[in-house]
Amino acid sequence: MIVLSGTIGAGKTSLTELLAQRLGSQAFYESVDDNPILPLFYQEPQKYGFLLQIYFLNTRLAQIVKAQTGRLNVSDRSIFEDALLFQLNADLGRATQTEVDIYQDLVDNMLDESNSDNLVQQPDLLVHVRVSLDTMLARIKKRGRPFEQVQQDPDLYQYYQDLNQRYDQWFANYNRSPKIQIDGDRYNFVENEADRQVVLQMIEDKLADVGALSTK
Repeated sequence: MIVLSGTIGAGKTSLTELLAQRLGSQAFYESVDDNPILPLFYQEPQKYGFLLQIYFLNTRLAQIVKAQTGRLNVSDRSIFEDALLFQLNADLGRATQTEVDIYQDLVDNMLDESNSDNLVQQPDLLVHVRVSLDTMLARIKKRGRPFEQVQQDPDLYQYYQDLNQRYDQWFANYNRSPKIQIDGDRYNFVENEADRQVVLQMIEDKLADVGALSTK
């Protein structure tokens, strides 16, 4: 299994589709538009922060289990950075540290490799798409989801800025599987065909290097 990671607007969904097409595998997408908790969270983050994280955890677990049934299936969101997102919400007063600690213990138990009942396998590769804050904000604006717009909630600017910065440290510390980082500012794989081919080849080469894809 291949999992994508990155901030809002990084292009994870687009790259998931491109990778699955390239590898002849199946793509799995995070449910956002039909998420009943997300709009409530943006309205009252302190009230709905913990519930949102549990909702995401539940849906992502179901997605991961399905994705693991085929070879080199691609998921547009990993479960591994969830704690980063929730910790940021706590630091901004949108959740309590107790809620974060309980959530982290739950995820750690799910990912414990010594647990014989563990449903979550380690991925063959984690692909992190890194974009600058300016690129992130431009894509959020272009996508047009009302509850994500800085124009409607100026406090979101600080949230997005902190989120972008924390992802760099998170990726540096990630060690659960092989990993690769894609420069989403340099390579516009969504709109530029040449950039798209470069990125897909980079990922294929990494998969071959870690033994997940045969080059013969």
